[in-house]
Amino acid sequence: MREILKLGGILLLICAVAALALAFTNELTRDQIDYQRNLASEKARKNILPDAESFEAMDEDRLNEIVEGNNRVAEIYVGYKGDSIIGYTIKSLSPGYGGTLEVMTGIDIDGKIRGVRIGNHQETPGLGANVALPFFYNQYENKSVDTDLEVTKTDATEDNQIQAISGATITSDAVTSGVNIASNTFKKIMDK
Repeated sequence: MREILKLGGILLLICAVAALALAFTNELTRDQIDYQRNLASEKARKNILPDAESFEAMDEDRLNEIVEGNNRVAEIYVGYKGDSIIGYTIKSLSPGYGGTLEVMTGIDIDGKIRGVRIGNHQETPGLGANVALPFFYNQYENKSVDTDLEVTKTDATEDNQIQAISGATITSDAVTSGVNIASNTFKKIMDK
């Protein structure tokens, strides 16, 4: 009995030290992790709205007015060239096969989708995770926000169609849903 208590005490001590080390490491790296996330988001914004020279987060009151209870819109940034607004980047959250996907959509002031990038996701590697590759997300470029986009399992022949990734239709639908959320949000922004 005494030996079991001794082993239990040693195990408790090891676990406590490991937990403290993890907590310390987490606290030590938190700022760097946030910095890297912000850097990746800024790079994605620049990729999906390449003509913008700078980005500014939309005013929180205006953001709340536009999204009005739509918890699928995570953030909106205004893209500027000089002092002129040239477009918006809208990050939406869409349920996929493996969990929630972050879909960032860049829309120019004329209502054309300039680019789409996929952020955090838990989709299946080799299948659903392929939505984060250019052969898929480049399909959205230069599509109009005037009509909702649809996913098709065959060749995309219509202007509002996106060809699904074979074996990952749910994820393809999720990305397209995220882009449609961004398009509808853009229309609300332009209605003012």
